[in-house]
Amino acid sequence: MRLNTLKPAPGSRRPARRVGRGASAGQGKTCGRGTKGQRARKGGYHKVGFEGGQMPLQRRMPKVGFRSRMRTSRAEVRLAELARVEAAVVDLEALLEAGVVPPGTERAKVVLSGALTRAVTLKGVAATKGARAAIEAAGGKIEA
Repeated sequence: MRLNTLKPAPGSRRPARRVGRGASAGQGKTCGRGTKGQRARKGGYHKVGFEGGQMPLQRRMPKVGFRSRMRTSRAEVRLAELARVEAAVVDLEALLEAGVVPPGTERAKVVLSGALTRAVTLKGVAATKGARAAIEAAGGKIEA
């Protein structure tokens, strides 16, 4: 095989349509562009979605919601969910092993929801002011 002998596979490329070569060629006169109007002219075409000045479909439709890409890497942990973690020191790895936070989580934060019955030590996991007070009240502590 040589570079100068490379060819596309047979039948993979259709021959280019030769337009404007008379009526017998099948694409004479208007060359498949129809009659008159912006699309019949050379260089006369508009951007994708343009509807001739009418309000385009993507602008007529209502815009709803917002999906944060940061949501996949952040997680909230309730106080009640900390009970599912069996490790004495609760860090991100322990939360992932216990299935409290989804895989791919980079940061977690403990929020005040539910009750905490045992003492836990948080390490590398953020906590809200209320959650911090509840953890310390249960005999636990928070390390940076």
